[in-house]
Amino acid sequence: MADSEQHPRLILRNFLSLHLCKELEFIHKSCCTVGYRPNVFSTTLSHLIATNSPHLIMPFVPIRENLKEKVEEFFGCEYELFVEFTGLISWCKGSSIGWHSDDNRDYLKQRDFADVIIYTADNKNVHSVGEITEGERLALTLWFSRDASHDEDAKLLLSLSEYTLNISKGAIPSYFPLRASNNMYWFPPEEASIYESGFDICFARLHVLGFDISASDKESYVPSLDSSCHLKLLEKPLHLVCGDELLVWEFVNILHALQVVNFYNWKASESDTVEVKGSSSINVISLSESQRQKIDSLKAAVLKDLQSAEIRFGQLTHGKKNFQHSFDWISFFAIIFEWEAYICDLQKDILTSLPHWQMYQAIFCLPQS
Repeated sequence: MADSEQHPRLILRNFLSLHLCKELEFIHKSCCTVGYRPNVFSTTLSHLIATNSPHLIMPFVPIRENLKEKVEEFFGCEYELFVEFTGLISWCKGSSIGWHSDDNRDYLKQRDFADVIIYTADNKNVHSVGEITEGERLALTLWFSRDASHDEDAKLLLSLSEYTLNISKGAIPSYFPLRASNNMYWFPPEEASIYESGFDICFARLHVLGFDISASDKESYVPSLDSSCHLKLLEKPLHLVCGDELLVWEFVNILHALQVVNFYNWKASESDTVEVKGSSSINVISLSESQRQKIDSLKAAVLKDLQSAEIRFGQLTHGKKNFQHSFDWISFFAIIFEWEAYICDLQKDILTSLPHWQMYQAIFCLPQS
């Protein structure tokens, strides 16, 4: 590490497995909200807990622990550090952010997601992110501190206290995500009070993956283009639509549907085909003209800037108007149950870990039995 005394930093190559990188990408694209500055989207551990997805913090636990050990070892401060912040941060096409200096430091340029860069948060390590010209740049960010008052674990455990209380009362925690306030998902954030322009990022992410949504028959569409009224439908039961076909399977809300769709893409990215286990009867119907009109009305209200959404999240993949082949609903339907199994396994892990975390007031990996 040249010049390490002047600019202390450490690069860990291939620190994360490709599978774990894909898992983190799935979590972010399924759960993120608008971020702390323009063109930034973020997923924090506290947000996962607040939206009834505390189980999704489990993949982060070993990463936080291993990185803290590496940082303490490299800077010679063993057992002194606390994790101050953990979050997934993404920048989309057309965005850039950074602190520049006359000193061009290659070590902080774009890296593979599997690599880790460790450096001090001072003027010795000025860093920047260049303009994103294609796709979405996703980074896992951790801050460390010697100040115990900034310990993220204490705050996360406090947020988990209500979750634990429900368990102690015998309540079975639901694994379905709950949507936060609508303004947390509206981009750009300065339009979130009036919704006159911009888009809902959950709907936008579904759109670029080729899906629309249809409100459940139990819900009614608002005939106007009043976005605030339409956004309420995203919190309620709905159906997924691809092309001119509707899956007659009710999702709890748009976050539930988005998690399943991104889980499907994650698994498909690791294999040429998605394995279908067992045989399940599925019900897919062709859309009527009235259904299509309602779907288009909802889309127009919550995707006011369709072009802007596609610029940031990508072009359509499935479900184009002239799409020649039917979507593989059979494989997708099987993924619904695989997603449930994945979520339930994580939920078991966090329920096992919580008593130990609360006892020691720290979030850590339990020894393998």
